[in-house]
Amino acid sequence: MNFRTVHFRTVQLAAMALLMTGCNAPAPIATPEPEPAASSPTPTTASPTPTATSPAPSPTAAAEQPAVISETGIGAAQLGMTIAQLRQVLGTSAEFVVQAPFMVDFDAIAVRQNGQVQYYILYLAGQPPNENLPIQGLLTPNSRYKTAAGVGVGVSIAEAESAYGKATLSYNTENESREYARFERQPADNISFATGNGNQQTAGVYPAGNGIVRETQEFRSDAVIQSILVVCLAEDCAAQ
Repeated sequence: MNFRTVHFRTVQLAAMALLMTGCNAPAPIATPEPEPAASSPTPTTASPTPTATSPAPSPTAAAEQPAVISETGIGAAQLGMTIAQLRQVLGTSAEFVVQAPFMVDFDAIAVRQNGQVQYYILYLAGQPPNENLPIQGLLTPNSRYKTAAGVGVGVSIAEAESAYGKATLSYNTENESREYARFERQPADNISFATGNGNQQTAGVYPAGNGIVRETQEFRSDAVIQSILVVCLAEDCAAQ
């Protein structure tokens, strides 16, 4: 492995750690809306042509693929596997589409099946997608994917509290005011639940004030989880 590859992995790992710190801590950072805005650049098919670096399971139809969100990944996409390996697992049923720009500091590859985005693979903005570097960030807006406790996109925050305890919602005006919920018993430190936007409509009900970081444990009765983020926080999940 050359210096350029090692340096890229180190920088991306640091960026993922910063991303998760912003989500959990209480200063959430930006996550995208489930679908890119109409003004976004027209998606283009990701390249180059994948080359598998290790054997992968036979391609599996979308309905038969795992739909679990855990600290290791989302469905068939696992942290540490390469994009090329994920292509082999999903086979021709999946379309990989570049979305750039996607969010602050990150571009993405949308993984689509049956006309729907299953999840996004995050990578550093401005870098060409590299088929043979490990996946270090995943985000899903798809309600098919759920944690072991049954919490996924579209689940109410009140219902999620039944599984994970009291929720604290927060957003940071210096990070696009993206809002996140963190629970007393998080399923994992590297999983974050996006719930709204402080510039538009928040899930949380916040006290009056103009601080950079806003936080509350009150939320609207109709508030739901809008997307779920899983990132790599250690070298071992990025290693091949």
